[in-house]
Formats: sequence, C-alpha cells, structure tokens
Amino acid sequence: MLPSERPALAEAARLTPSFDADRLACELADVTGHRWQHQRIHAVGGDIGAAATIDWRVLPLRSPDGDADRTDPGGPGPIDFAPTEWLRQLPYLREILAAVPAPLNAVRLMALGPGATSRPHRDPKYALSRGLVRLHIPLVTHEDAVLVLDGVEHCWQPGQFWYGDFSRQHLVRNTGPVTRIHAVIDALFTAELAALFPTAWQVAFADTDILFNRPTPPPAPCPVTLPHTVHVPRGFTDFDNDQPLDGPPELARVDAPDGRLTLSAAGRVFALTPVGPDEYRFAGWSEQRSLELTPGETVLYARRGRSREQHRLPVPANLL
Repeated sequence: MLPSERPALAEAARLTPSFDADRLACELADVTGHRWQHQRIHAVGGDIGAAATIDWRVLPLRSPDGDADRTDPGGPGPIDFAPTEWLRQLPYLREILAAVPAPLNAVRLMALGPGATSRPHRDPKYALSRGLVRLHIPLVTHEDAVLVLDGVEHCWQPGQFWYGDFSRQHLVRNTGPVTRIHAVIDALFTAELAALFPTAWQVAFADTDILFNRPTPPPAPCPVTLPHTVHVPRGFTDFDNDQPLDGPPELARVDAPDGRLTLSAAGRVFALTPVGPDEYRFAGWSEQRSLELTPGETVLYARRGRSREQHRLPVPANLL
C-alpha cells in the first residue's frame, strides 16, 4: 500500500484497561504535601532546558537514574531511567506501571494550575513511526481543563488510559478552578502495547507506518573486546533530526567502565541496551537508531516505521 493510501489514524485513542480513580486520588494525597517543581524540557544535545513560565509542575516518578529533581522527560544518555523515591509512595500506580507491556522511559505526574495555558507546540519524537509513544492516566480534572490535540479538544476522565499523538500540534489549557493532574508515561511502542488499542486501531496498524520495538533479550557477552573503537557519522547521535548514515565518519568508543556498555561519540556518552544478537539501541531511545558490533565492522541502522536503512563501517584498520 502506498503511503498516500494508508489509513489516517485519529489524534488520540482510549486504551484498555481503565483504573480505579478513587484509589489513584487517595494515593495522590500522599505526595501533595509539598509544592512540585516547574516542568522543564529536555533540550537538543541532552541539556535540561529552562523551567516553564506558567503554573505547570511535575513530580517525577521515573527519571534518569531515579533523580527526584528531574522534571524534564529525559532522553538518550549515559544512564537508565529508574523509579524515584516518589513512586515508592504510590503502590497502586506502581502496580499499573509494572503492567504496561512496554519499556518505560520517563513517568511524571504533571499538574496544570488554574489559569495556566501552554503555547501550541509539537513533540516530534513521540510518533509511531519512531517507536515512541506518550500515554496519559488522568487523576484529577475538570470540564474546563482541556488538551487541544490537532485541533480537537479532549477532557479525559480520571482512571481512563489514553494514547495521544503528541507529534501533532497541541496545547493544554486550564480555565477551571482546580489543578488538573495527569500521570504522563513515555514508553517504547511494542506489539504488546498495540494490543491495548481499540480493535479498529489494531486493524489499521497493519497498514500504518509504525515501528514496533522488539523485547529486550537476556544479557549476553559483548561481541567485541573492550574498549573498542568504531566509526560513526556525527548525525547518528542526532536524535532530533533524521541525518543520513553515510556522513563523514568520526571515531567513537565502546566501553563498559562501570559494567554498563556505553558509546562515547560527538562529545557525549550513551548507555547501550541489547535488542538482538550483537545489536544495541540507545538507552532512553527506541530502535529508530541501533548499531551492530562485530570485531571487523560496525553496522548502523536507522529505522523509519517499517523501513530500515543500514550502513556498514569497517573498524579503523590501525585498530584491528
């Protein structure tokens, strides 16, 4: 089927199951005894951006290294996402998250205060073609607290489970009298997660340009002797833009200084997670980018939906 003939998916879908709104609200009381910090963005290059200028606050439940002060969504980097101290105080929500059939990145409670409105924006990385999704479970809301997603107003109700395509233009607006609080879950898209979507969506997925991430396999010995030097183009670690894989190669280093496999490239360090025999994705990212390590060459992969580009680069001759 040609791309122009593929079915157009809606901007949002309600997933199964639903959850006990009263239990969620009861738990929330255990973590609202202090004022949450302002939302921050995860900027290009891995930096943490400026704080929100509106009353948009965050309690991080999963963050890079379990840092309870990280209100940004994080991204590819040198450490894994882990639960924060706040998640330990929310046993029911912790149970819900453990049942989500996909690897989780950031999970945050996000509170939009009365009178707050965000600017219209897009989050391009949360696209099915990139294998990354953003899910919502409302905890507290009001009819005048809405998400405007691709021009459609939504007021999701407590205990419901929703997917939204946040790669489309959206904003949040609260003209009601109460603070709107949602649990916001960033996850890798998997076939198991797709099974929670409405039946019509599952049928449409067969003809939609999406990227399913594979299950994480059990740990296996690294296929190369460490430290290991490879060539990768600088654009390979540019997660905000689709760069060609055949750009000028630069030296990068694979190592495991603390027992975790990492790639150091373009002035940054990235943890690597196995996805197949000798193949690794970047921790905090999907299989949109991955690399296969062998003693003689490195195979780079860039995926866009179901299509896959690969590029082979020999290990520098003087390092063999």
